[in-house]
Amino acid sequence: MKWKWQMDLYWFEQRMGDVPEGEEWLSPGEVAHLRSLRFPRRRADWLLGRWTAKIAVSTLHGLRAEPDALSAIEIRSAPSGAPEVFFMNAPLAVLISLSHRSGIAACALAWAGSSLGCDLETVEPHGDTFPADYFTPEEQALVTEAPTKADGLCFVSLLWSAKESALKLLGEGLRIDTRCVVVKLPRAHEDERNLPRPCFCAATIPQRTDWSPLQVCYMGRETFCGWWSQTGKLLRTVLTVPAPGPPIVLCESLRPFLKSPAVASAGPVSLQE
Repeated sequence: MKWKWQMDLYWFEQRMGDVPEGEEWLSPGEVAHLRSLRFPRRRADWLLGRWTAKIAVSTLHGLRAEPDALSAIEIRSAPSGAPEVFFMNAPLAVLISLSHRSGIAACALAWAGSSLGCDLETVEPHGDTFPADYFTPEEQALVTEAPTKADGLCFVSLLWSAKESALKLLGEGLRIDTRCVVVKLPRAHEDERNLPRPCFCAATIPQRTDWSPLQVCYMGRETFCGWWSQTGKLLRTVLTVPAPGPPIVLCESLRPFLKSPAVASAGPVSLQE
């Protein structure tokens, strides 16, 4: 079955060193929340996630990455815990998903009317019982049949990351059994771009940055489509409904080419510079 891409998907990453000092780029509500966080590591991770999301949203909408503009963008948490974007206290018709790992944060974005989840993972040992505890028999077979130990580690990390993305898309997080979502890796002939079949050995794929397709089936009823990529030991996964094209990596050079649809569902909000 060939994929039919129905929407654009955007991706943006930042590191701890990219986050500026000071609080001028935060909204008053975000400043209050930051000051309520007791532990330095939690504060640093929270700031990294907010900075990444704000720069991604401002880039997508053509705003300058300056304190006045960034402080008008507020990332709030929905009752489910999922992030929501507001501009000058009005909701924006843009959907985001956030993840951070090892000092790196990622923000996936899509226009409203869709569902979205993303995740970052590092390739590392998870323990001998991890696959049996969290994977379906079909997924466990992918791990046990891997040709090398390195391949098996990559399979475990990729499958776990895809499950995390799916559970974020569903708005459930780890509140439901991870075996309710089954990860499938389409072969090359199932993808319109004729991508090569994924290889998972980090030792043999230095600096992998292209995106390869994946699918996740939920309870045998729904199928979510998405993409994964790998750079060294860092794995990225993202899933959306409807099916997305390969992620467009946001950068400064893309700003003139990105056009936003109507951005506020609660009334007109201008995002022009």
